[in-house]
Order: sequence, then structure tokens, then C-alpha cells
Amino acid sequence: MEPYNSTGTLEFILLGLSEDPELQLILFALFLLIYLLTMLGNLLIILAICSDSHLHSPMYFFLYNLSLSDMGFSSTTIPKMLINLHTHNRSIIYAECLTQVYFFILFGCMDSFLLVVMAYDRWAAICHPLHYQVILNPRLCRYLVVMSFCISLIDSQVHGFMVSQLTFCTNIEIPHFFCDVPELVKLACSNTTINEIVMFLLSIIIGFLPVLGIFYSYYKITSSIFRVPSLLGKYKAFSTCGSHLSVVCLFYGTGIGVYLSSTVSSSSWESMVASVMYTMVVPMINPFIYSLRNRDIKKALWKIVHQIT
Repeated sequence: MEPYNSTGTLEFILLGLSEDPELQLILFALFLLIYLLTMLGNLLIILAICSDSHLHSPMYFFLYNLSLSDMGFSSTTIPKMLINLHTHNRSIIYAECLTQVYFFILFGCMDSFLLVVMAYDRWAAICHPLHYQVILNPRLCRYLVVMSFCISLIDSQVHGFMVSQLTFCTNIEIPHFFCDVPELVKLACSNTTINEIVMFLLSIIIGFLPVLGIFYSYYKITSSIFRVPSLLGKYKAFSTCGSHLSVVCLFYGTGIGVYLSSTVSSSSWESMVASVMYTMVVPMINPFIYSLRNRDIKKALWKIVHQIT
């Protein structure tokens, strides 16, 4: 195939999860349900935090931003896939593909850094409870969120720029349900050495450092909890971290699953299934984890229900 430089008319074909029309109908209904539950769950979390003054604390401020990021993360990939399943048209133009890459990296990276910030919040609450409000003052909270967004923005800009420099060939079929950067690099006709080096360095910086920050925070938290004399005190301290730990395990566990499935296995199907868990299921489950395990959130949600009824 010859290089295709006219990116204005270039189109990709997203092969998706299945070509069977009957299975596509089932997938459409399933993913539509997942998307609606994701939007509804995260929107309820946001409304609960905004409506209840008792939830105007650093922990819930970060949870508020995580819910916004999760909504953006899901909206980057699912709507386009639903349109493709409904219309049986699997094409995506170059500009849409580049936009999808940009926002997917932006919100995915934002989720990662917000989880680090929330780990820092738990460290301050458990290890320094008397100074918690002083350490995590409103100004610092806003600064941490803005910094998370700025780093994510830079990361997405770099990835978007690197993809935009690639030269593609005509009739390109992407074995995925969205424009995934590694898949685009594999399909490029031009030299991708620089892209692979940049991707490797960014994965170390953006991927490894947040995980290191979370591990360090929980190392300090665990050391502090073990010094608590009573079992009840240890249980209460651990219970305040339960929701965050569950979300961290889901997010990074499925993220590692996507990476391993794409590197170890040659099957694109296994990689796509892992990506479904990472891009769809995790943002849907997050609000349920925080609402079911958190009394304050449940009380605020019940207040909203009573006001509506």
C-alpha cells in the first residue's frame, strides 16, 4: 500500500468486537445500558456532593472531579461505538480519530492522577488527623486538581502530536472499537521509532509515578494503622480507605490487563475485552463503590430522592 498523506479525507475502519448483526444488537443494548448507568451514577455522585454541605470536604471535592473525569472518559469512546453498532457503519474520519486519542489520553491520565491525589488525602486524614484541614486546605485542593489536569493535558497533547505526524495508508482497518494509540502506531506506513520511544518514556513517567505515589501513601497509612492499639480503631481506619483501594485496584488492574493482553497475546479479541473492562466497566462501577460503601453519600442521595418524590 502506498502512503496516504491527505489526512483531510482519510478514514479508518473500526473492526469492533463482532461483525455478526445479531451479536451487534446485543452489544448495542449492553453498552448503551453501561453508558447510561455510568452517566447516571456519576451524575448522582456530583449532585449529592453539590447539594449536601457536609460533603464539602477535600475527599469529596476530589471524588467530584473523579466523577467528572469518568464521565468524560466514557463519553470519549462509547457514543461513537454505539453509533457504529446502530448504523452498521464502522468508519471514523481522521479528525475524529485524532480527537478521540486526545480526549482518551486526557481523561485516562486525569483519572490516574486524581487517584494519587485521593491517596494523599487518605494519608493526611489517617496519619495526621489533627492537621488534616490545615494540610489539605481549599487552595491546595484546587492546586492539586489543576496540576493533575495540566499534566494530563500535556500528555494528551504529546500523544496527539505524535499520532498526527504519522503517515497512514489507504483502507486502514483498526482491530479495535476505538482509536487506540498503539494500534495506530502499528498501522502507520512511516517510521514509528520516535513514537515508540516517546510512548515508552511517557508510560514510565505517567504510569509508574502515580502507582509509586499510591504505594508510598498506603505504606505510610499501613504503618500508622498498625500503631493503633485497638482492633476497632484499626478497622475504622482501614474502612475509610476501602472505597479508594477498590477503585485503585480496578483501574490499575484492568489497565495492566490491557497492556499484558496487547503485548503477551496476539489475539486482538482478548485485548478488546480487556479494554472494555478498562474503558467502560470501571467508570460505571466507581460511583457504586463510593455510594454503597459510604454512609454520607448514601444519606445525601436519599435526601435527593426524597426531594424529587
